[in-house]
Amino acid sequence: MLKLYNTLTRKKEVFKPLKRGKVGLYTCGLTVYNFAHIGNLRTYIFEDILKRVLEYNGFMIKHVMNITDVGHLTSDADIGEDKIEMGAKREKKTAWEIAEFYTNAFKKDLKRLNIKEPNIWVKATETIEDQINLIKTLEKKGFTYKISDGIYFNTSKLKTYGRLWPKKMKLKVGARIEIASEKKNPADFALWKFTPKGMKRQMEWDFITEIEVNDEEYEKMVKEAVKEDNVEFLRLNNLMHLRKKHEENKKM
Repeated sequence: MLKLYNTLTRKKEVFKPLKRGKVGLYTCGLTVYNFAHIGNLRTYIFEDILKRVLEYNGFMIKHVMNITDVGHLTSDADIGEDKIEMGAKREKKTAWEIAEFYTNAFKKDLKRLNIKEPNIWVKATETIEDQINLIKTLEKKGFTYKISDGIYFNTSKLKTYGRLWPKKMKLKVGARIEIASEKKNPADFALWKFTPKGMKRQMEWDFITEIEVNDEEYEKMVKEAVKEDNVEFLRLNNLMHLRKKHEENKKM
């Protein structure tokens, strides 16, 4: 009989997987902008011990680990420079070269420590479309809002948010990190960050929020964008136009 500590109930409980005899294990991998340090590797040793214990108890494991090769900012406050881009500047390489080099270095470290590799590796850059679709689903359900620097998750909309925190714990606003002034709640976090004006990142994807308007409203929006020199909207307008043409060509 295997018992594990349940953070939700605050007690040890008999482990019962969702599917008999099978365990899905997801572990967060490295942000690959530099070599893993001893504190990072301690985490993977712990995860490997857990995995081996599950296997010893007869469970079939499907282990997935992500590689964060874009999108990890230098600050936990959803501000600052992307760590991969920062590494690229430091070593005078492309962001893609940095991510590839340190991904391989991380995998070598795991082998040196006799840590079993996951069944599936997933890079953040390989799932951009999935991320966008997920955010759009959250938008439709009313869980997000847009501010000047990105799209944020509204934690007040999810009543069970924070239920894993200790019951006596209270959030001290600004005690550890600076709070973005436009955020609705201190615990809200960024789902998608916009590129700051005047900056060009090496790793960029367009997040297109679809809206339904009639022809008259659409023409008005375009005129206002031209008048205000709204580059972001005009670029979005061009992308939507190109996508429409692409769909029309596919039907021919």
